[in-house]
Amino acid sequence: MHTDAIRALGHNPATAPIVLHPGDSISTRRRVLYIILLGALTALGPFTIDLYLPAFPVLEEDFQTTAAAIQLTLTGTMIGFALGQLVVGPLSDKVGRRIPLIAVTALHVVASVAAALAPTLELLTVARVLMGAGAAAGGVVAAAVIRDLFGGKRLVVMLSRMALVTGVAPVLAPLLGSALLLVMPWRGIFLVLAVYSTVMLISAALFIPETLPRERRHEMGSTTVWQRYRSVFTDRVFIGVLIIGAMTFSGLFSYLSASPFLFQQEYAFDAQQYGVLFAINSVGVVVGVQIGSRLAARFGPQWVLAFSTAALALTGTAIILADSLGLGIWGTMIPLFFFMTSCGFTFPCAQVLALDRHGKAAGTAQSIVGAANFGVAGLVSPIVGWIAVGSGITATTMASVMVGCAVIAVLSLWFIVRPRTVERLAP
Repeated sequence: MHTDAIRALGHNPATAPIVLHPGDSISTRRRVLYIILLGALTALGPFTIDLYLPAFPVLEEDFQTTAAAIQLTLTGTMIGFALGQLVVGPLSDKVGRRIPLIAVTALHVVASVAAALAPTLELLTVARVLMGAGAAAGGVVAAAVIRDLFGGKRLVVMLSRMALVTGVAPVLAPLLGSALLLVMPWRGIFLVLAVYSTVMLISAALFIPETLPRERRHEMGSTTVWQRYRSVFTDRVFIGVLIIGAMTFSGLFSYLSASPFLFQQEYAFDAQQYGVLFAINSVGVVVGVQIGSRLAARFGPQWVLAFSTAALALTGTAIILADSLGLGIWGTMIPLFFFMTSCGFTFPCAQVLALDRHGKAAGTAQSIVGAANFGVAGLVSPIVGWIAVGSGITATTMASVMVGCAVIAVLSLWFIVRPRTVERLAP
């Protein structure tokens, strides 16, 4: 790593022993600071997506439209998130991490204000696309910075700790969103997001140093974006985990887009009860991330994926069976919690397998992962609404999409990744 960049991270290369990865010599206090800041930046994405979910029925009534039309605002957010990452990732490999981070986070501030003022559903959808693009930088750059500094098993540990911070966002977002609806109209939620992204913009400008050395920026500058994409897409394992991650996100976002209507209309929850339910399921994701990361460091992420992808298919199927047997809300909630926990097991393992193999193009690799996750999920999750047209959203319609995504993930693991061919992580 470049000497100036190491000093910026609080480390003196003249007095330190040789280390395998640059971040290994950073003080514990400094690591904690980066985990909190980078986790908060990454959390901008989940907050952008989840904070307004309890307001879906209110939006449907306010704009006098259908549930499927409201779900398209969520789809637009995810598509914007995907496209934004495709731009930010390669750009961060070429010009450094800080400039794209600051510029795109500023876009989020402007787009959030535009969403708050949008007079029509069409303009709100456009603003949501831009908000998704603006939230893209946090996740891409945060993961790239961690990969700049760490590798091997320590990369697993750092990503899991950052995910613990990030995991607070989906727990708090629906609770905060439902609480905000008690004291302000739904437009106020977007003003709150504008304030949050402003704080993140200032924090990034003041506290996040440049971690990509000039020599690596020069090396990346000598290659085209297509060459960097080609180096990643010729990796069979990367392609396999890319599909697994995208299908897992698609199953998760099928739940996100359907659950406000399912629980508030089918099961008669109010916005606050829905927020509590959402938070409980989000805890399952956080628990899965932390346990899955520890198991991945010990046994290998590919073997954790063998368990978690099978669990996704089984728990999704359990929701359909429980609904067909008329077991009611508990027949949906219990297997749904375990589905979310299985998502938590899957996410860090897929990310580690993708990034650990492509440290020299971490921004590009992460942008592809993020774009696939949110882009495919944005296209798949509205299927729930389309299936439910005329009959309303049920647990079966939601879980059918979840199971289909899980089956594709299982097939990708065993026929594309092929766990027995994947090398163990380095120390």
